[in-house]
Amino acid sequence: MKTTTAQIATTDELKDSALNELFIDELKDIYWAEKHLAKALPKMIKGATSAELKTAIENHLKETENHITRVEAVFKAIGEKAVAVKCEAMAGLLKEAEELLGETEKGTMTRDVAIISAAQKVEHYEIASYGTMSTLANVLGYAEAVELLEANLAEEKNADSLLTQVAENTVNSAASSEKK
Repeated sequence: MKTTTAQIATTDELKDSALNELFIDELKDIYWAEKHLAKALPKMIKGATSAELKTAIENHLKETENHITRVEAVFKAIGEKAVAVKCEAMAGLLKEAEELLGETEKGTMTRDVAIISAAQKVEHYEIASYGTMSTLANVLGYAEAVELLEANLAEEKNADSLLTQVAENTVNSAASSEKK
């Protein structure tokens, strides 16, 4: 297939594009999301019963702090100031997580199931966000940003997998025998 000059966008043209603006908006969104998740995870840790679940969330809190640092590095790499803009999706997911904690009995595996459910919804949102942003960064020619976003994406996928293992190995089964 022959490529015409009109089909080739330069890096400078891409930086002035609507796509670049969307990328920056998405970056601001995930920055807010990660910062607020870092504040919410300790509540999930405190609410969890299973030592395995507590450890998984504690590990993800450390990763989340690194995600914030990486997102700040992405802003720097693309020559933008790190700015957080409220992420309505994450705000809703965190509100739901808080409600689930309030609706389940403390010290039960059923509460752990609820925490895992809420945490995996958050992970899936983050996986979708980082996957999209990595792809956009690649199209826009932001090689350093791609590496940073891919690192966050890999950790989000791993956290989701670990939560599934905790649920399937112990928590779901233990919760199934609890009475109302």
